[in-house]
Amino acid sequence: MSTEASAVERFCHGHSVGIGSLPHRDAAAAAAFSIAEFDIATVPTLPARSPAEGMIGQAVAQVPAISFAPDGSIVVDLARIEGATALEPDLSDEAFGGLRAFLHLARQVGVDGTPVKWQFVGPVTLGVELHRAGVPIAEAFEMSSEAVRRHTGAISAAISGALPSSPQLMLLDEPWLVELMNQDFPISPDRAVDLISTGMAAVPSELAVGLHCCGSVDVATMLESGPQVISLPLSEELVEYAGYLGRFIKSGGVIVWGVLPTTGPLPARPDRFWRLLSSVWCGLVERGVDASELRLRSLVSPECGLAGHQVSTARRIARLTAEIGRKVNAQAISTKLAFGA
Repeated sequence: MSTEASAVERFCHGHSVGIGSLPHRDAAAAAAFSIAEFDIATVPTLPARSPAEGMIGQAVAQVPAISFAPDGSIVVDLARIEGATALEPDLSDEAFGGLRAFLHLARQVGVDGTPVKWQFVGPVTLGVELHRAGVPIAEAFEMSSEAVRRHTGAISAAISGALPSSPQLMLLDEPWLVELMNQDFPISPDRAVDLISTGMAAVPSELAVGLHCCGSVDVATMLESGPQVISLPLSEELVEYAGYLGRFIKSGGVIVWGVLPTTGPLPARPDRFWRLLSSVWCGLVERGVDASELRLRSLVSPECGLAGHQVSTARRIARLTAEIGRKVNAQAISTKLAFGA
């Protein structure tokens, strides 16, 4: 088995994983939460602590031509922007407080050797945000691609340096993919797929790489970019993509099912969402997806980041997610035992 395949194999069996953003203002407390509350330690981002640590902020916080509006959106000085995102990332910046606290604590508590997951804004979403802030289309997506390449390389190296024995899963976060098929989207679907593929290919080959979208997305287009892992909200609509998903997991892919909603009333128990997951899986199996591979090659997560909640609510969502993960894991283990694996 290749090193690349080995990394992906460490991210499956129903283990719970975070989606990234947390509500904490204390980076050390966020690091403790991320390690304790998820089966797979998840590097946190803390937009409540600083707008620079938001999804877009991390990619542009060190660019002198970009500042933050009171609502956290970016403001671009177009006269100074050319070439600005070619700066080498500085992980000592305010934008990476969550990462630094995570690595510090992870070394102390012996995380090295166990899987670690992290994510970074994808080039399509970053390019759209730069364009919306006034940067011309061509320049916006060229800059976004370069910024993502530089930052993911720096972050993966920092994690490898602190936790050399830990396999890493990196997800590119692409919420703007939900609008990709709209006629007024600034780039074509083919161009978007190419940008995402290039962004994933720039990450060291020993990492597992994938793609996250926290909205209703065209799964076929998502898979066309070549991820090893996809992360998306649980929905009955996914049964319609049974052919695509079946081929994906058969080829070694892993699906992160966003099983707990991060909006609306907080459920007291995970039962309804476990039933929904079971229903979706039954629908997929009825359409030809291998049931045993489906159980084995799944992770669970909240739908989206938890930054919009109180810490206590975020903890409850994480624990309900983990409860569902334990059910998936028990079924996965039963499957392995039944087949003598």
